[in-house]
Amino acid sequence: MSHLRSRRRLALAVPVVLSLTASLGFLPAAASAAPQAAPATRTADAPKLAYVVNTKTDRHTIASVKKAIGKADGSVVATYGRIGVIVVHSSNPDFAKTIRTVRGVQSAGATRTAPLTAAGTKEEGAVEYLTAAQAKRTEAASAKTPESEPLEADQWDLRAIGADKAAQINPGSRKVTVAVIDTGVDDTHPDIASNFSASQSANCAGGKPDTSEGAWRPYTPEDYHGTHVAGEIAAARNGIGVAGVAPGVKVSSINVTDRANGLFYPESVVCAFVFAADHGVEITNNSYYVDPWLYNCMDDPDQRAIVDAVNRAQLYAQKKGTLNVAAAGNSNHDLDSDAIVDDSSPDDSTPVERTIDPHECFDVPNQLPGVVTVSSTGVDNVKSYFSTYGKGVVDVAAPGGDGRYQIPDTPSKNGRILSTMPNGAWGFLQGTSMASPHASGVAALLKSKHPWASPAQLQALMKAQADRTACPSSYDQDGDGTQDAVCEGGKRVNGFYGHGIVNALRAVK
Repeated sequence: MSHLRSRRRLALAVPVVLSLTASLGFLPAAASAAPQAAPATRTADAPKLAYVVNTKTDRHTIASVKKAIGKADGSVVATYGRIGVIVVHSSNPDFAKTIRTVRGVQSAGATRTAPLTAAGTKEEGAVEYLTAAQAKRTEAASAKTPESEPLEADQWDLRAIGADKAAQINPGSRKVTVAVIDTGVDDTHPDIASNFSASQSANCAGGKPDTSEGAWRPYTPEDYHGTHVAGEIAAARNGIGVAGVAPGVKVSSINVTDRANGLFYPESVVCAFVFAADHGVEITNNSYYVDPWLYNCMDDPDQRAIVDAVNRAQLYAQKKGTLNVAAAGNSNHDLDSDAIVDDSSPDDSTPVERTIDPHECFDVPNQLPGVVTVSSTGVDNVKSYFSTYGKGVVDVAAPGGDGRYQIPDTPSKNGRILSTMPNGAWGFLQGTSMASPHASGVAALLKSKHPWASPAQLQALMKAQADRTACPSSYDQDGDGTQDAVCEGGKRVNGFYGHGIVNALRAVK
């Protein structure tokens, strides 16, 4: 399964199969056997890179560190004083090494391995769209009821978690907003427009929020990922297209896509978590991993600084009342194993194969403390063939599709997830990117019913309402006699499904 850059990594497009989410505390230095990628060549005219500098949060320390940044030939892009994170650009090849010696600096490192000016290349895949004619045929083929949407016959995922019935009881409160931290959302889509919150939307690419009109939208129609995710969460029940898990709540868009190469860099994600928290967002959906490293190892000073910065931001959001939900990933990795081979990092330059310990090298943000990690299931309620897993890592599971081994009896018969696409279209995707928004939608329903619930209480409610799902007796999906993944744990909690598959109907009862 080939690794795709940034947003594609947690969604698998159709019909081409595309592969693209520990308690950290103060992030103690941890030993790892993982060999690190060689640093970029340092020359007198070294390229400009982006950095995060993580400090103590008192004003005096931040002020003195900013002076030191200037002396080290760095320019401050953004300062998040409440969490002690400073975003910096510098062409000084020794910037990180120098700034780490400054009093009050707790960690610092480059957030990328490619220059800021690098254009990069996007890896694209074919997407199966529903044209207007196909939509009409699908509608005619469906057993539509007055409560269903025209394309709902293909939404096996809603029925799998009782979301169709839940909507008749409580579709969710308009006082609840789910921020889609992603490639941007097309808020003009007829299935999204009525539920979109522009006042809670921004573009955070580069580490500084831009709230100008439309800045939150995708740059091109090919940046469809965030729009698909938004529709899964809150596509309106308005007689058009599809329905979301929580069609009565609001969605906002925080675009974190680098314009040059489509990657989700750490400084952009830091900005997104802080922006969401400061603008009253109740839930964030995170269907990605932070580039350029699939796993950030704590014995590497740059990767350690990335984990530190993003963790500070997401913890800040939690303290402000925001629950963060994240996709587990599409690599079919066991995050509770002793060793994983990562051959896709760094994804903004030349990847270097390395063997990492997932207990010491973290997939960000899904392995950060307090984040709800979601694995993917198909129509048979079995782990999707691509879904990453791990006992003690996965909290809950949700439908994300499996067009290879689990095919539903619907008009499309492809086993993937149907949702909104830019420019008023709809399309099928699969991945843990699609599982996470189903869980976010259920979290939004729970928040609607329990408006005073804290993020920790919401997470507990999510685990309590989930349908307990035991490990399968066999997980040999291709029938070659070899187990494709090993599920550890019992029915109450295990590595494939965590505490179970989310249940929207139970959430509203």
